[in-house]
Amino acid sequence: MDASVKPIASEAGVTETLTFVGMTGAVLMPGMVMPFVIGRPIIADSLQDAARTERHVVMVLQREPFVDTPSLVDLHAVGTEARLLRYFTDRDGSHNAVVQGVGRVRIEAIVDGAPHPTLVVERITEPDVHNAEIDARMHQVRECSLAMLALIDQAPAELSAQIHSIDAAGTLADFVMGLLDTSFEEKQEVLEAVDLLQRLDLVIARLTYRYQVLKLSREIGLQTRQAMEGRNREFMLREQLKAIQKELGEADDSAPDFDDLKRKLEECGMPDEVAAQTRRELRRLERMPDGAAEAGMVRTYLDWMTELPWRLEAEQPVDIGGARAILNEDHYDLDKIKRRILEYLAVRKLNPEGHGPILCFVGPPGVGKTSLGQSIARAIGRKFVRVSLGGVHDEAEIRGHRRTYVGAMPGNIIQSLKRAGERNAVVMLDEIDKLGGGGFQGDPASALLEVLDPEQNGTFRDAYLGVPFDLSRVLFIATANVLDTIPGPLRDRMEVVRLSGYTAEEKVVIARLHLIPRQLKRNGLPAASVELNDAALNLLIDGYTREAGVRNLEREIGAVFRNVAVRVAEGAVISQPADAAAGAVPHTDINPDDVSAVLGAPRFDADMAQHGATPGVATGLAWTPVGGDILFIEASRVPGAGKMILTGQLGDVMKESVQAAMSLLKTRAMLMGIDAALFANNDV
Repeated sequence: MDASVKPIASEAGVTETLTFVGMTGAVLMPGMVMPFVIGRPIIADSLQDAARTERHVVMVLQREPFVDTPSLVDLHAVGTEARLLRYFTDRDGSHNAVVQGVGRVRIEAIVDGAPHPTLVVERITEPDVHNAEIDARMHQVRECSLAMLALIDQAPAELSAQIHSIDAAGTLADFVMGLLDTSFEEKQEVLEAVDLLQRLDLVIARLTYRYQVLKLSREIGLQTRQAMEGRNREFMLREQLKAIQKELGEADDSAPDFDDLKRKLEECGMPDEVAAQTRRELRRLERMPDGAAEAGMVRTYLDWMTELPWRLEAEQPVDIGGARAILNEDHYDLDKIKRRILEYLAVRKLNPEGHGPILCFVGPPGVGKTSLGQSIARAIGRKFVRVSLGGVHDEAEIRGHRRTYVGAMPGNIIQSLKRAGERNAVVMLDEIDKLGGGGFQGDPASALLEVLDPEQNGTFRDAYLGVPFDLSRVLFIATANVLDTIPGPLRDRMEVVRLSGYTAEEKVVIARLHLIPRQLKRNGLPAASVELNDAALNLLIDGYTREAGVRNLEREIGAVFRNVAVRVAEGAVISQPADAAAGAVPHTDINPDDVSAVLGAPRFDADMAQHGATPGVATGLAWTPVGGDILFIEASRVPGAGKMILTGQLGDVMKESVQAAMSLLKTRAMLMGIDAALFANNDV
């Protein structure tokens, strides 16, 4: 088909060929003027040719927006014939055009071989119908459009005048649809509606919806402005009040921020009962003058209530294999204790809602009770907090003070959870055996009964808070050196896990794995710079420490390493290996002589049992916290009056044993061939 044709005729229904522009995301309605930016070179060439020949073009919406050369199936069936009003190029090189819709055209075919994209189109005759239904719908479109324009503050007055001046129903429908902020699919649906009644109904439906949206948006905006004006008025009045108080010398810079308190109250996730109590206190604070003495107490109470972890965070699943690896990494040996901890964690994993026992680690100082609790917290991914109970003699330290007292605060349990920041933390009750006895200040051990009872601690009530706080998800672990000083009811609520002392061989391994690397790091010495040989380490264990744990051993190792650190800081010459490369880290070996030079003579001597029996000397064993010791009991006979003299600080059991031995000897003297006169004439 030849594309070089004459300008189209003015009659409707005539088939013509016109250059077309494929639109993406926009629809040109008849009678509307629309500027647009030209993005594709093929469209720029087509519009430039139309500008030179003063021919009309067809603006048609593409079904596929990313197709540069659309086929007939890629175009909608109805487009808009348009007059090119202006074509120009900006300074940045972009091409722009301004077109005005003339009328509807139906797409018939695409012209092949044309120099520009060209369509065969049929102009659609605009129906000229006047009846009651058309006039009623036309009136509704005009009234709704004018009402909608009245809601738009910056709408030009010319638009209202233009809507009043349009007499044709189809022209009014197209004009209003072109003004509406709707999707291009809805505009294309109206463009394809040739029937005038159908077109008016579509426009009324879209216009009514947009009017309702705009009306509702205006109402919301008005309410928002009124609320803002009210808050601004309140703010201005408060600022004026502050200024007046400042002039009168009554200003208080610590006045509470009620909006911040209300926000925290809504975000902290309190139970309903607690939230109601907190709101009552907040309303009391709002009614109080800033200078009231009680205002500070109420504000402190509200700060505590809003900063506590009321909401239960999601718990991480317990990884038994990971927990075992962490326990083995942090502690050497203690296989029985580790097995019991893994059993405890396994039960918590299989029954998260169950109430497990409260573990109480009992053992001498320095055997790793506190560090076991830290390892448990690390293994299950929870925060760890420690509550020291040594010397606590006041029940209020556990349960909190009543708010009627000056300086009142919550108890140590609530304070520890606030520090942890979560409600399911691991809380270690350290030195529970050193709680003070009951007196006029109350018994702290009795206060712990509610804390450590899984059936009761779900509604633990701190005296300061005055509301129940759920402790059921807290993992409590207690530590003690001895069980004798723990009251029976309190001991009954805990499962005792005993930790015995370490042997010398175990202390060597612990020192190599944990103590020496830690002390090297604390004293600023590289790991390869100091070597503490086995003989020196054994001397530290046997000659300078006598304990069940390793706390003093670490202290003595630190003293030796500090001596090395002094020599390094002073620039003293330190021996290096013969094969050390240039620039190697200075190295020194520590032997037993070096240990003695730093720490002095050994403090402890190990007694050795005699290989042969000596008359008058007996070898005994005594229990000590560090594992036991050897005792030599020696008896000697001197002339005297038959007295038995005991020396040394002997206990009642030892004295009874000596008396029993002497009685046995006297009763069997004849069988043993002992002269009875020896007992009367000699002292033992």
